Formats: sequence, structure tokens, C-alpha cells
Amino acid sequence: MAALARLDHLFNRLYGEERNPLYRSGALTVGLLLFLIVTGLYLLLFYRIGSPWASVERITGQAWAGRWIRTAHRLAADAAIVTAVVHALRMFAQRRSWGRRAMPWITGTGLVALILVCGWSGYVMVWDSFGQLVAVEGARILDLLPLFSEPLGRAFVGEQPIPGAFFFLNLFVHIALPIGIGIGLLLHVSRVARAQLLPPARVRWWGAGLLVAASVAWPVGMAPEASAFRVPATIPMDLLYGFWLPGAQAVPALWVALAWIGGIVLVALVPRFTRPAPAARPAPSVVNERLCTGCEQCAQDCPWEAIAMVARDDGRATLVARVDPDRCVSCGICAGSCAPMGIGPAGRTGRDQLAEVRRFVAAHPPRADDVVVVACARGAGGLATHGDAAGVAVLPVDCAGTLHSSVVEYLVRAGAGGVMVMACPTADCWNREGPAWLEQRLFHGREAELQERVDRRRVALRHVAFADAAGAREAVHQFRVQVQRLAVAPREEDFDLLARCEAAAGSGTGAVPVAREEG
Repeated sequence: MAALARLDHLFNRLYGEERNPLYRSGALTVGLLLFLIVTGLYLLLFYRIGSPWASVERITGQAWAGRWIRTAHRLAADAAIVTAVVHALRMFAQRRSWGRRAMPWITGTGLVALILVCGWSGYVMVWDSFGQLVAVEGARILDLLPLFSEPLGRAFVGEQPIPGAFFFLNLFVHIALPIGIGIGLLLHVSRVARAQLLPPARVRWWGAGLLVAASVAWPVGMAPEASAFRVPATIPMDLLYGFWLPGAQAVPALWVALAWIGGIVLVALVPRFTRPAPAARPAPSVVNERLCTGCEQCAQDCPWEAIAMVARDDGRATLVARVDPDRCVSCGICAGSCAPMGIGPAGRTGRDQLAEVRRFVAAHPPRADDVVVVACARGAGGLATHGDAAGVAVLPVDCAGTLHSSVVEYLVRAGAGGVMVMACPTADCWNREGPAWLEQRLFHGREAELQERVDRRRVALRHVAFADAAGAREAVHQFRVQVQRLAVAPREEDFDLLARCEAAAGSGTGAVPVAREEG
């Protein structure tokens, strides 16, 4: 995790948080797959199954189009493997692979396997020395299955010409697999609300431009044509797709097949190995139906579509929120979405947050000439665990997206000169949309919004990665200077938001307006 945080910080400095390719690795994979389809359609126009190597050679000889398009196609295939693996490693390092997230992990494992098979079939289509090696080793594995009347490997020993049906079947597989990949992608994001399948437009165009520029500058050539009677001294190999071939040639085919099956199963079982013990698993969100006003905001904000609005059974006209515990990942985003503070994981609802901030204020009385930092535990330059490094009082939260706006109001009304909420970068929230919803609540009126009576000059939101301690300190310093230029804010004596909300809810009338006003 520490190594990943440092790498994220490095890429943030190089590209900026909004264009950091590590944050967009999953979406970049999808973009690369679409790029492969577009370039592959052009190559298909000139490919001939009757003379595969010669047709690819003719394509490569097209200096104005075919040569760089073929190169871009190959580079995009390599890049898709890299981005998919990076995406998987991020999910693993951030422990986002178990529970509700197990299905995306398992389907992602299958997608990587399909991309590999699609790439192998593409190399076989060229029918050069590397493609022949892929075909021979693949035939050795397929011959383990009792599906063929005679071994497939005999087709490559030179007794007779390679049948055209082989190249037709290989072409069919290469074209059909993208359809399976598309279906797999739909399953991969089926449990995610508002899935972003593609990176931002600027990232897409920059990525495509880099691929084209690299393809024009360093076009691929042609390896020797495949032949059963000539053994080349060296075989040019794509290690991203052929990393397994050197070892496979030295062992029986059964061992190779078992290694592949075992590796895929092992990766697919990561959700089982990484899930915490039952006692350590966070509890799903619960709803206090007495407080629910039926506003539907929690259902709209939930990143996993775990909340549904259903008809009440207590005679009230409004709908009520219901949480599906099998879908909930206990992210707590709903706690920040509920104005009357009636939903959230146990111990992390808006009411629990107000109780916590009261204890915090009692232990760290705010100063009118200084700021309080509300720091995300997974970002904020590590201030949640090393707050003293910035010389300010730090209130840590599990995720800034769960923060109820009443906490910010409480700190301001308690006498803090300013409140800075420090969240993860928007594209790297562990709970997907936390920073985005938080910004909307604090500054753009999204429910549960920060009330207008709070001086926005005393409230700031910054997005800082976990490893960017220097950036966090600099952000605190700049905000502190800004706050010190303001007049001293008077401390309010009667601002017990939690008690007033409790009284309103307990009266049975007026709960909605009072809770919304105070929360």
C-alpha cells in the first residue's frame, strides 16, 4: 500500500490528479479495447486467410496507413494487458476485492484471460515464427481434451499444408472474443452505479495520440514466415503475451495446462482469501425509518445501488429507504446524504458523527485564528494518522464522502476560524464518489447541504493523495493564512445540533424542517 501511494504521488506530479493514468487504469483498458476494435476493422479489410503472412506483409508495406495502424493495434494490445493488471493490483492493494466487490474481481479475472486468448489468436493470424510457436503450444494443450479425432499438433509438423479451415477458425475466434469481452464488461460493472467505462475525453485523445505517434515513429516489422522445415535462430517474442512460452516448451503439456488453470483459479479466489474475519467485517447501513423523509437522496448517492425506496407500512404517505445488506459495502456515503441523519453504518451515521465532533471539540477547543482539518484516513497526505506534521487539530474520518455537513457547521459555530476538509483525489476515492458528492453538499446545495448561514470563506475542500504530505501541509498553510485575514468569528453558545434534532424527531412533528435546517 505504501509503495502504491508513493507511485500515485509521482504520477500526480507528472500528469496531475485528473489525468493520472493509474487512477484511470480500468477505464483506460476499456478505451484500449475500443481502439483495438477500430484498428482491427481496418486490418481485417486486407487480411486473407489463404495467405496470412503475405497479406500481413502487404499491410505492413502500406506506409501511409497499414504500417502504423498495425503497429498501433499491437501496442494497444500490450497496453491493455498492462492497464488491466495495474487495475487489478490497485484493487488488491486497496482491499477492494471481497464481499460485494467479489463479482467485479471474478469477472475481471475472466476478462484478462479472454484478452490473452484474443491476443494469442491475433498473433497466430500473422503466421510468423512467433505465431507458429503460440499455435504449436496451444495445440499441445488442446490435445489433452478428448475432442478431436486426431491430434491438432500433427497439423504443424509439415506432413501437409496447414488447412485453410485452421486460419478461418482462428479468425473467427479473434473476431468473436471481443463480443464475449463486451458481455464480460457488462457483468463486471453490473453491480456498480454510474460506472465510468471510459476515461475523460482529454485522456482518451491524449492516449490515442501517443499510440499513433509511437506507431509512426517505431513501426513493427515482419518476423520470418512460419515454417515446419526452418527453425529460426531467434524468435521475436511479445513477452506480455508469450511470457509463458519458454517454460512451457520444457515441460509436459499437462503441467502447462494445470499451471494455467491453477493460476486462474488462485486469482479468482482472491476475494475468499482477502475477506476479513466475520467479526472484523464492517456492518451494512441501517435506516431509522422514523426519521426517513423519503427524499431519495441516499438511494441516488449510493455507489452500489444498495438502497431502494419502498412504500411505508406505517400509514405515512412518503416512501422509506431500505438497505439490501447483501449489496451494501458499508462505505457510509449514505450517512452524508441524509439531512435528518437517519441512515448509515452503525457508529457512523450523521448523529454518531455529531457525537464524535462534540468529543473532539471538548478535547481540542477550536481557536478563532486557526483551522481544524477533517482528514480522510485514506488520503489527505496521511494527516489522519500524522496530524501533528501540519501543526493543526485533525479530526480523522473513514471517508470524506461520509462526512455530514453538520460536522462542518458544528466546528465553525464552535469557534474554529476555518474548517478544511481534506479528501482523496476525486478519481481515487475508495468508495468511488465520496469527494464528488461532498463538494456538491458543501458548495452547491446538494442534500444534505451545508446551510447558507455558514460562512463559506471559512470552509475549504482539498483533494490530496495519501503520500503527498508536503501538499497537505502547504494546503493547510495557505488556508490558515486566508482565515487569519478574516475578522475573528464569534463563538456561539447555543448550537447543540444533535440535541435539537433529537427533540424535533421525538416530537413527531416538524422533524423534517428542523433536521434539514440543522443538518
